Amino acid sequence: MQTKMKIKTGIDLLMTVLLLLLMAYQITGQELHEWFGAGELLLFLLHNILNMKWYGNLFKGKYRLPRIIQTVVNFGVMITMLCLGFSGIVMSRHVFAALSIYGPMATARMLHLAASYWGFVLMSVHLGLHWSMILGMCRKLTGSRERPQAVTWILRVMAALPAMYGLYLFGRKDIFSYMFLKQQFVFFDFEQSAEDVFVEYIAMMGFWIFAACYISKGIASIPTSKNSVQKNEEKEGGSR
Repeated sequence: MQTKMKIKTGIDLLMTVLLLLLMAYQITGQELHEWFGAGELLLFLLHNILNMKWYGNLFKGKYRLPRIIQTVVNFGVMITMLCLGFSGIVMSRHVFAALSIYGPMATARMLHLAASYWGFVLMSVHLGLHWSMILGMCRKLTGSRERPQAVTWILRVMAALPAMYGLYLFGRKDIFSYMFLKQQFVFFDFEQSAEDVFVEYIAMMGFWIFAACYISKGIASIPTSKNSVQKNEEKEGGSR
């Protein structure tokens, strides 16, 4: 693996870990939450600097459905991160307090609430869209060989179970009400153990990774009109 790719992979891994820590506010508390948020924002900026080539290719090539989805998700992540950065700095009591940056606190709080959960979902979806590539890199690093089809399906079923639990938790916690500001206050369970909190958020993240991964695979498997013509020609040629 090239040095640049190792750095990019390391940054993405740290961003994922920090994302889970940021969602566990009742465990980390206000000050740590701010430091983790500042770290996430810095890593996000580095992630974008290292992926500037993607921006350079925005107006090149054709936009089919998989590329459109990936582009929308990427810009969605960017918007949520900018909203989180702005609202976090305005509400800061520790990390950015010395900057004396003021703003509408009520607006900043609601913006931070919605962007937090949208960011969690969109970053998880972003991971899911790249999951096949991540698994491919892991196989190269470990030197593992191609698995039999039966083993692959067993692993998929095993991955589906925690993903379904994540979907259940997503509904039970009514996360959509925070995303669309139907509920403007988050009720944290401060008596819940750290292990339970992280298991729940990992499961919810797992659902969005699983859903994005297999939906994107399904979309990619849909033949384009050009491919359909080629397949029809092959069938006609075979029947003659």
